[in-house]
Amino acid sequence: MTEAKERTRERISRRGVDKFTERRAQLAESALQTLAELGYARTSLREIAQNSDFSHGVLHYYFADKVELLTHCVRQFEEVCVTRYDELVARARTAEELEHDFAAAMAGTLRTDAKMHRLWYDLRNQSLFDESFRADVLEIDRRREEMIWHVVSRYAELASLPVNVSAPVAYALFDGLFQQALLHHLAGSAASSLEQDVPAVLARVVTR
Repeated sequence: MTEAKERTRERISRRGVDKFTERRAQLAESALQTLAELGYARTSLREIAQNSDFSHGVLHYYFADKVELLTHCVRQFEEVCVTRYDELVARARTAEELEHDFAAAMAGTLRTDAKMHRLWYDLRNQSLFDESFRADVLEIDRRREEMIWHVVSRYAELASLPVNVSAPVAYALFDGLFQQALLHHLAGSAASSLEQDVPAVLARVVTR
């Protein structure tokens, strides 16, 4: 085979892979809405197909089962989530500014993406029982921990004070706070107090 023919074959092969990846992303985006609305236990591939423009057969072609689809969906959503605080960390010039913006951002995503966050916690809970989810959940959890540590360490730097907890502890504190606020939000309880609670937790993880 000539070099030119080999390059052509490689380009065709890459296009096929790119098209397959793009279609999976489209299917995942469509499935996310149904999964976020109904949750893992109440959603089947057939249910997802009925609530989208794609057939049950198409879903089965691109995803082996519901586990693979759900994991792909959450990973796709998390690709955006784990960078949501990067901009406010980069622009913050004082600890007070970062404190305010971080609290506002957490409260904002709670209100706008509540069902998507609920889907993440659903997947994490499922991983306690279903080993097929576990590796992906641990990887996503690691990236979320890094996201929170990025905020906390920058806050400490701006305040000229050391952090008095480890990265896993900082993540557990803010994740627990967020999950509790999410539960109250979904239950239609009083408005989230994240704007007040986040600064209070920051004050405790950084030595004053």
